[in-house]
Amino acid sequence: MSGSAAGRLRRLRRWLTVLFTVLNTLGLVGLAWLAIHADSVQREQRLDGELLRVTAAVQRLLQYGGALVTAYVSEDELDTQCPQFAILPGGTEQFSPHFSRRSCVPMDPARLRGLAVRAVETGDRLSGYARATDGRLVRIAAEPFRNPSGQYVGAVVAVRDAGPDRSGHDRLVLLVVGSCVLLVGALGVTGHVLSGRAIRPALAALEQQEVLLADTAHDLRTPVAALRALAETALANPTERADLLPRTVDLAARMGTIIDGLLVRARLAAGVEQLALQPVWLDQLVTTVVEETPTDGAQVTVTAAPTKVNADPGLLQRAIGNLLDNALRHGRRPDGPAVVHVTVAGGRILVADHGPGIDVEQARDQFDRFRSGGGSSGLGLPIVRWVAQAHGGQLRVYNAEEGGAIFELVLPVRDD
Repeated sequence: MSGSAAGRLRRLRRWLTVLFTVLNTLGLVGLAWLAIHADSVQREQRLDGELLRVTAAVQRLLQYGGALVTAYVSEDELDTQCPQFAILPGGTEQFSPHFSRRSCVPMDPARLRGLAVRAVETGDRLSGYARATDGRLVRIAAEPFRNPSGQYVGAVVAVRDAGPDRSGHDRLVLLVVGSCVLLVGALGVTGHVLSGRAIRPALAALEQQEVLLADTAHDLRTPVAALRALAETALANPTERADLLPRTVDLAARMGTIIDGLLVRARLAAGVEQLALQPVWLDQLVTTVVEETPTDGAQVTVTAAPTKVNADPGLLQRAIGNLLDNALRHGRRPDGPAVVHVTVAGGRILVADHGPGIDVEQARDQFDRFRSGGGSSGLGLPIVRWVAQAHGGQLRVYNAEEGGAIFELVLPVRDD
C-alpha cells in the first residue's frame, strides 16, 4: 500500500463511507420492494374480492328448469351496477349469454368468451389483468358453474376497472423510490460523518506523531550538530579534551532533557499518562523549583501566597520548570542578564520576564511549535499547556505593558 499513513486513513474513510452507504442502501431497497409488493398484492386482493362478490351473487341467482334461466339475474340490482359481468357458455351445453345492462368499461366479447372457456376447461377460478377496448387496464375474474348433472357448462365473468388502483400503486412506487433516493443521500452524508468520527482519533494520533517527529528533528538538530563539532574538535586537538568534555556532557544532558520532554508530550497527547492527583501546596512547590533551577547569573524573585491545589506533583513540577526555563532563556535583553519574577496566588502562577516579548497570537494559536521573540522553538510550553489541560486548567500568555512576556498557569483551587 502506497502513500502516507494519513492518506491511507483518508482512503479508509472513503471506503467506510461507501460500505456504510451500500449496506444500508441494500436494506432500503429490500424494504422498498417489500412495501411495493405488499401494496400490489393488497390491491389485487381487494379487486378480486369485489369480483368474487359479484360472481358468487350471480351464481346464486342462476336457475335450471330444463335449461339455464337468467331471469332472476336480470331483475337483481347487480345487473345495473359496477363491476359489470357476463354469463357465458364454455362447454358442450349451449345457452344464451347474458351481459349486465350497465357497461362500466368496454370489453371485447370474444376475450370474455375465451376466458369463460378456459375456466370451464380447468374447473378453477381464473383472474388477471387485461386491456379494455379503449386501452384501460381492467381486472377480470371468471368463476365456472355446473349444471344439475355436475358438469361445468359456463362461467360468470366479472370485469372491474383497475386504473384507479394502478394509479394509486404508481404513486406509492414514486413516493417510495423518491424517499429511498433521499435516504441514500442522507445515509451517504451520515456515513461520511460517522467514518470521520471513527478515524478521527487515529488521524489525530498520526498528526501528533508527525508533529512529534518534526519537533524531535528540529530540537535535536542543533545539539547533535554541536555535539559532533565538539567530538571532532576533541579528536583533532587532544590537548583541549579536558575543556571540551564538560561542554560535551552538558550537551548530552540537554539532549536527554529534550528527549524526556518529547516522551512526556507523547504520553500526554496519547492519553496514557496517568495523573497521580494529591493535595499540593502550590507556593511551596514553586519555591522549591526556583531554588533547584540553575539561574546562571539571572535574577529570579518569587512572591507567593499559600495556595493548595489537587495536582500531580511530578507533572506540575515539570510544567513550572519549563516556564522558568523559558523565561531564563528568552527573557533577557542583549545588554544584561535575565530578570524573572514569579508570582503564586489563588491557583495562578505568573512567570514574567524582561525580555523582548512574544507574538501573542502566534503563541496562542500554535503552542505545538512555539516561537519566542528570539526565534528559537521548543517543547517546554506545549508541555505546560498539556499539563494545565490535564488538570482542568489553562495556560495564558500576554505581554506586559513595560515590556517582557508573562505566562500565566491557572489551576483549580481546592475548597479546603
